[in-house]
Amino acid sequence: MTEKPKTQLLGRSVEAPASPEEAVLDCVPNPQPGIDYCVRFTCPEFTCLCPVTGQPDFAHLVIDYLPAQLLVESKALKLYLGSYRNHGGFHEGTTVEIARRIVEAAGCKWLRIGGYWYPRGGIPIDVFYQTGPAPEGLWLPDQGVAPYRGRG
Repeated sequence: MTEKPKTQLLGRSVEAPASPEEAVLDCVPNPQPGIDYCVRFTCPEFTCLCPVTGQPDFAHLVIDYLPAQLLVESKALKLYLGSYRNHGGFHEGTTVEIARRIVEAAGCKWLRIGGYWYPRGGIPIDVFYQTGPAPEGLWLPDQGVAPYRGRG
């Protein structure tokens, strides 16, 4: 019989974390650790706050990663991303912070994130980060988010 993963969140009723620092990013064992494959998380309704004005900022995040021994548990990721709702952060810092936290928690072999931020002040900001070159032979689909065109 397979042992159940020991997580703090999965299968439990939990309160939403008040901040990214308080959020737990649980991981579970990778059932295919000897195979390279891409895992994608898409968060089309990510929100945080502008650290200067307190106004809401919205983004469509696409996170692709190559797991090693662990997988990011999706409930934990959802709660972690939701913890940014009342958190102030610039687009660039927030996008990279999310990526680095996932790499730290899961020990990914490789990760990339696309942060497609909706315009504020008429300027959309897209932020891209990856831990290094994509591993050779790993199939990576396009992130599928069209560049912002406004009414054009």
